[in-house]
Amino acid sequence: MAAVIQTFPTTPHELGLLYRARPAMAGLLLAGTAARSWPAMGSPVRKVPGIGWVTADPVMARAVLQDHRSFTILGEGGVGDLWAQILGDWVLDLFDGAGHHDLRSRTRELFTEAVSRDLVHAAWGERVAAAGEVLRAGGTLDVAHLARVLVGRMVIGLLGIPRPAQHHGTWPDDEGALQVFETGERLATVALNTAGSTTLTPDQVATAQGIVAELTAGIPDGWRDAPPDTLLGRCRELGLGLTETSGLASLLMVAGTETAASAMGRTTALLIDTGEQHRMLAAMRAGTGAVASTGRLLNPGEGDPVENVVREGLRVTSPASVIGRGVAADVEVGGARLRAGDRIMLLVWSANVAAGPFRADRPYVRESRQLWFGAGRHLCLGAALARAEIGTLLRMLWSEDRPLRVIRRRAARGVLIPAWSELHVSRT
Repeated sequence: MAAVIQTFPTTPHELGLLYRARPAMAGLLLAGTAARSWPAMGSPVRKVPGIGWVTADPVMARAVLQDHRSFTILGEGGVGDLWAQILGDWVLDLFDGAGHHDLRSRTRELFTEAVSRDLVHAAWGERVAAAGEVLRAGGTLDVAHLARVLVGRMVIGLLGIPRPAQHHGTWPDDEGALQVFETGERLATVALNTAGSTTLTPDQVATAQGIVAELTAGIPDGWRDAPPDTLLGRCRELGLGLTETSGLASLLMVAGTETAASAMGRTTALLIDTGEQHRMLAAMRAGTGAVASTGRLLNPGEGDPVENVVREGLRVTSPASVIGRGVAADVEVGGARLRAGDRIMLLVWSANVAAGPFRADRPYVRESRQLWFGAGRHLCLGAALARAEIGTLLRMLWSEDRPLRVIRRRAARGVLIPAWSELHVSRT
């Protein structure tokens, strides 16, 4: 019998990030990836002591996310369960059911592709240009730091966070943006130890409520007075009340801060570590026709090599590496019988990386589609904004058609979302 060669699903640096963020979760994700290689092991949905049901199969994961009768975001295991404890029972209607359907119907125009590009340009234009000048002058740029600054600036703009009373000079600046980002990190950290249960302690609830109050302090004035071309102004014009707007803003703040910064830094590192930056640069030089290395024609949606890399980076990094759901009704999934009251953890990272290693010209993977953003009626509302953010950074970094090298890097430890704490790069 031929020997079985076990290969890791991503780069050693990426594996190191997963381990330093949460060792136990890294082990679970790698186990999920290994299990997918052995179909004979039985059902792709299995029960793990202390965690509940898990699956690393993208088809099963999508089935769970699209079955809104049998699975819920509000029960034990779902993120809605966390938010209801922090924000109040009104979340139960806003995050699911008729209230959620109404909210999604009214907010579908908040983050279109065009609106997202405009938001990024308005919030980041000058700061991204300044970062580009550092590289152009032969300097070194800390991409991880820059990503946190940029995301912090976006949050300030989206939530209408006012200038602090003690702050002097332009607003927002890098220091203020970092403070806002770090405050969002503190809120996300509340969920750091909820793999076993999403029930929070009274101290955790109080801490989270204090952070939410701090970050959303400017929303009442912004919702009332902001121009219609701002996010808060658009929420008001769409008929969203102050409570709905505050809840939506809180969700965007947690879902779109660490995840976006993580994807920006990690995609940059992947392009350099794998050498795929050369393939991307060749495709950029070739234009929107064939990819130079293979001669094949690009598939629909692949006309822009950078956009293709954005999608591939999100597939390989999957910053929100797991998605939890509560089981609302007895159901059979993948041959396993789940009971009401159970919970299931979808190993999104494991499901996505199974398609193969990072490649700048990888065609659209139909099996996983965009599972990194979820699926069904809870598909990430800010998906277009996240893509615009990552794409803007990558275009600046490789704007001079020259490859980059990593000078120094350091992984973040003990964090909810794996990320680079430092990632210093320069042009070769």
